[in-house]
Amino acid sequence: MRVGLLTEGGYPYATGEARVWCDRLVRGLAQHEFAVHALSRSERQEAHGLLELPPHVTRVRTAPLWGTAEDWQQDAPKGRTRARGYGRRERRRFAAHFAELAAAVCGAAPDTAAEDARGTEVQADRFATGLYGLAELADEQGGLPAALRSETAVRVLEAACRAPGALRGAHGAHLSDVLAVLEGLERALRPLSLGWYGDGDDGLGGVDLCHATSGGTAALPGLVAKRFYGTPLLVTEYGVRLREHYLASAAAPLTAPVRALLASFQRQLATEVYAQASLITPGNTHAHRWQERCGADRTKLRTVYPGMDARPFAAVGEADRTAGSGAAQGHLADDRTLVWVGRIEPAKDLVALLHAFRLVREAEPDARLRIVGAPGRGPEAAAYDAHCRVLAAQLFPDEAESAVSVGDNPVSFEGIGDPEVPELADAYASATLVVQSSVVEGFPVGLVEAMLCGRATVSTDAGAVCEVIGGTGLVVPPRNPRALADACVTLLRDPDRRERLGAAARARALELFTVEQNIAAFRGIYLELMSRCPVQREPADGGGEPQPFARPAEAHVPGRWARSGGARPGPGRDAGQGGALMSHVPAWAADGPGRQGGGAREDRSGAEAEPVAAGAGAVGGAETEAVGAGAEPAGACTEPVGAGAEPVGAGAPFARHTPFREARA
Repeated sequence: MRVGLLTEGGYPYATGEARVWCDRLVRGLAQHEFAVHALSRSERQEAHGLLELPPHVTRVRTAPLWGTAEDWQQDAPKGRTRARGYGRRERRRFAAHFAELAAAVCGAAPDTAAEDARGTEVQADRFATGLYGLAELADEQGGLPAALRSETAVRVLEAACRAPGALRGAHGAHLSDVLAVLEGLERALRPLSLGWYGDGDDGLGGVDLCHATSGGTAALPGLVAKRFYGTPLLVTEYGVRLREHYLASAAAPLTAPVRALLASFQRQLATEVYAQASLITPGNTHAHRWQERCGADRTKLRTVYPGMDARPFAAVGEADRTAGSGAAQGHLADDRTLVWVGRIEPAKDLVALLHAFRLVREAEPDARLRIVGAPGRGPEAAAYDAHCRVLAAQLFPDEAESAVSVGDNPVSFEGIGDPEVPELADAYASATLVVQSSVVEGFPVGLVEAMLCGRATVSTDAGAVCEVIGGTGLVVPPRNPRALADACVTLLRDPDRRERLGAAARARALELFTVEQNIAAFRGIYLELMSRCPVQREPADGGGEPQPFARPAEAHVPGRWARSGGARPGPGRDAGQGGALMSHVPAWAADGPGRQGGGAREDRSGAEAEPVAAGAGAVGGAETEAVGAGAEPAGACTEPVGAGAEPVGAGAPFARHTPFREARA
């Protein structure tokens, strides 16, 4: 099958998020064809270039989320129509669609009074109506950036901020705040202006499945493909994008109205992504809870743990922790060494770890602490790294055994690649105990690496830590140095318990957190989603003969349960019919002789097949089709009866797509 892989700030770039697991996923599913559509976050990321891609990645299309709109429009993708000036009619359409989106973002109540219980649903409908209307306008006019920076956009957003029922923070928005919000919206909605769509081989409408590797902006192309071409959407989130936005905006120098409005937009976008996704695969229960709170249907959620490569840690995990085993390339495990591995940043709370280690030293004077890692991104992380080094020097002055010996500090700051730590596995090999002290955590990769090395762990209860540890280590409350110190001392004094916990941790990690289980899970998910996608045309081979087994047996059974996932296929655009609506057709049912519905067509809704002339029964652009004993009108909102049925004729124009509430039913 053909898979459209949608990424943001990572794969296929050489730097960024999720690039490692995406690369492993693509290489592990070599039987599928991948088309990568990537959004970059910085000029520096693009300067580092792309990873070496396997041959079954047939297409890579990229676009920046940084810089001005003029910069990326000058280097528009091949086949993309340059932005045209908006006429009077287009300006009115933009104002109407953007007003719906702004009203939903600002929290303004609709014109007609709605019940409180339906308030969230009505708001989601207005957001979706505005979003897809803007997507349609961007496709026709070549882009949205100029319109989102126009005076019309400013007036519409100002009116929404001052409307009755708007967010409390939005009421105080000044002109500078409105301009800042419009700038943020232009960047977030930039994928709507890209030339990534269409039902040809180079568009997302021509793939069998869109797989978004995160929510938020990365999933926007998948929403458009799902809405207008019926392409199934799979969303994978190992770090919930909405949560990451909350954390980033709290540290950013933004005014209260800007922070509130951008957060509201991201929240509405997350709700729409979760509603339209055919399946959502969180990386842990912590992300699962976030997605449920954001409106995701519990029946769509399926946890798939990230896959870790266990091979670099195999030697450490399998070696005996004795001097005679030569564990991990000669690095012997010290009986009193605590090791912390990760990025040095405020969320890791190394200050609490240093204070806890001071208490450990009071109980175990020979204990040592190795902090292995580098500062995180940004000036704040660098300042935090310097603060931790100063604090360590104050709490633990250099100690010397005698008056003539050189002093030594029990706390050391080291990096991967240093002479003492040439490889990451060497850091874990030297550990008696691996410690983690985070106050904010997603999926704790460092703990999984320690588990693969067979090391006992002491960690704080943050993010998915308890779910990952699962009883194979000690977990204490965050920001509690005394509890952290007591747990460390307990395991330092009990080597038998450390050994049991380490063995259990390694067995758990090999069972749940390996690359093999991750790839196997997604292989099954891909096939499951494609099994829900019905064949909409009569399959035939190159000679016009029917293809056996191309239509699944379930497609012949009448009833709602036989449809694709219980919902109607989304409308699409057939370039060969001048923009007519069509349902999504998988790659393995691509066009061939005998597949176009130009005359007689076989209806497999459970009744006897009956020839239907193209356009028969059309009244004002609508059509009717006899199904069994009765007939049902078919137009812009035609609902197929049975998985194999489809509307007859050209249908409604692209500009008149199905209303959002009916499409979601």
